[in-house]
Amino acid sequence: MPHASIYIASTEAQSGALVIAIGFMEMLKGRYTNVAYFRPVVPEKKEDETHISFMLEHFGLKISYDACVGFTEPEIVQAFADNKEESLMEVLIDKVNWLQQNYDFVLIDGYPRNRFASTFDFDINLRIAKNLGTLFCPVLNAKGKNSEDIINEIQIVSETISAEGCRELAAFVNRCHPDMIEAVRQDINRLEDNQQVYLLPEVKEIDTPTLRQIAQVLNAKTVLGDEEQFNHLVTGTKIAAMGVANYLTRIKENHLIVVPSDRNDIIIASHLSYAAKNHPNIAGIILSGGIQTDTCIIELIKDFPEAPIPMLSVQSDSYETAIAVEQIQARITPEETQKIIQVKALFDTHVDKEKIVEGFKACRNDIVTPMMFEYRLFEQARSEKKTILLPESEDERILKAASILLQRDIVDLILLGEEEEIKHRCAQLRLDIAKAKIIDPAQGGLSEKFAQQFYELRRTKGLTLPAARDAMSHRNYFATMMLYNHMADGLVSGASHTTADTVRPALQIIKTTPGISIVSSIFFMLLDTKVLVYGDCAVNLDPTAEELAHIAISSADTASRFGIEPRVALLSYSTGDSGSGPDVEKVRKATRLAQKLRPDLLIEGPIQYDAAIDMNVARKKLPDSKVAGHATVFVFPDLNTGNNTYKAVQRSTGATAIGPVLQGLKLPVNDLSRGCLVDDIVNTVAITAIQAQYRDKA
Repeated sequence: MPHASIYIASTEAQSGALVIAIGFMEMLKGRYTNVAYFRPVVPEKKEDETHISFMLEHFGLKISYDACVGFTEPEIVQAFADNKEESLMEVLIDKVNWLQQNYDFVLIDGYPRNRFASTFDFDINLRIAKNLGTLFCPVLNAKGKNSEDIINEIQIVSETISAEGCRELAAFVNRCHPDMIEAVRQDINRLEDNQQVYLLPEVKEIDTPTLRQIAQVLNAKTVLGDEEQFNHLVTGTKIAAMGVANYLTRIKENHLIVVPSDRNDIIIASHLSYAAKNHPNIAGIILSGGIQTDTCIIELIKDFPEAPIPMLSVQSDSYETAIAVEQIQARITPEETQKIIQVKALFDTHVDKEKIVEGFKACRNDIVTPMMFEYRLFEQARSEKKTILLPESEDERILKAASILLQRDIVDLILLGEEEEIKHRCAQLRLDIAKAKIIDPAQGGLSEKFAQQFYELRRTKGLTLPAARDAMSHRNYFATMMLYNHMADGLVSGASHTTADTVRPALQIIKTTPGISIVSSIFFMLLDTKVLVYGDCAVNLDPTAEELAHIAISSADTASRFGIEPRVALLSYSTGDSGSGPDVEKVRKATRLAQKLRPDLLIEGPIQYDAAIDMNVARKKLPDSKVAGHATVFVFPDLNTGNNTYKAVQRSTGATAIGPVLQGLKLPVNDLSRGCLVDDIVNTVAITAIQAQYRDKA
């Protein structure tokens, strides 16, 4: 199997090489099972090296810190001073060769060129990249430069790379002023060579420190606040030295307020402003001077219905504290989830990843890791964007997932609820949902229109018009009618409702796909090196043989739509003709029916789980089967077996279970668990969007 590597390096300080490294690593993790990260040069002090610790923690890389390190900066300088360049390069080559033998791809992150500017008259990164025989990607800093400066620098860097004997894959010009990107792009298009150049705009939030970073630098003590609040960005600092009335007119969104610890009036006024709908939400308060704040004031603030503004305390006075805050340079850490989302969205939006991939020879790899599967979900959903309905806007997890989905441009969203209330809550949570469409079911007359339609659909079933109107007061019924009227492409609910609340309106209004008699569900089981499909583990209690056959067919089709070659195993407690009994006969009948309905599919049953997944067992029990030992779709005979099995596998192996994903409906509707995490919601929405894509092609 061939191996590949890429070397990225910034040409000067503050170029944002970590931004490019994050984008590359996510892209690579979506295509390769094991990706290594390597830095040929690191700072002398381990605590000053921030890139490696970030990459290891955020991406969960299976590699030790020491394996990611070449030499320290002083060691590099000394080696060249002692004329030991050859020995140094040999060690680096050995380290990278070891990584290439043990990993599918190696992302190499160089050291800023400026750190060696006064020592070497050549670029140390190019010298290393040349000896490693790897592709090179320079990262340029466009901040404060005009179009002509940027074009000149691109050409100079490109010529330098070529002169050094390296091959440039692509150049990244980071921190561009948004207003001049188009002009620079046009100038690039007029260049004679056809090099890949990507222009990434300056994103102020990425270069803005968080409250957590400020607290760490100041060694501040936490008085109030939870972990999530410390991710708030601090866009400015103000010292509160005036009266409350003047103070309230001068504070701005996301400002950090520095105030003496005994100014109870300012402290209380700040919390009142935070709770109010039409006043700025400050990022936090630093209590200066080392004075103990009154306990009764703290207890009063803790009694507020909303989480209090985070408060820190420091020993220094207000002026010293404000100066120290202004000098802090922003960093990206694994805890800063919002920044990481923005970084990935920046790379997704402005970089042609497929063209990048064409620049190096990708390894053929049949293994699929959880990160690869999730990455492909997002890429597929983004390729043909759909509009997804989220009716449960009162749930914080829904709002947080919506912010991620919109920032990463995966789908378009419609949220149901009162617009002012939703926007106020998002402002408090520091969430950006500006791109979402918000519809209030109580406004605009849609509720009555939907009630009339629902009545017409169900009156032969005994539904009355008053009952139809009552149904439209429930978000899931209203949302399902929106989907029925093609106002959206898909619907995701269940974070705060039962499965029945989500499925019942869909069955009554959307109905099942022609040829499929039953709505069922599957879980994508993301194991370390493969993705399996389990069905039905969430909806049908004890399906008949006919229903089981349709579940098997639906599950196979769902697997195929998500890039999994369907090899279907209908599970039982016996394999082949070895057993008998009503339960085995049901599976046997279901298998024959499924094979008759879909002769194009590989379907085996009855079969035991071990024979379906393990080749050694399969050779003994079903040696001639094309499914045994290779099954990818597992169909359980009843809900009790399926639900317990998926949970047992999930808990005992650490597998990620994505679902339940509903199948068999004319339009995509999916259910969430009431204990779902934000990531679960994001994945389910992406899956729903992909289902909508296939429905349009049907």
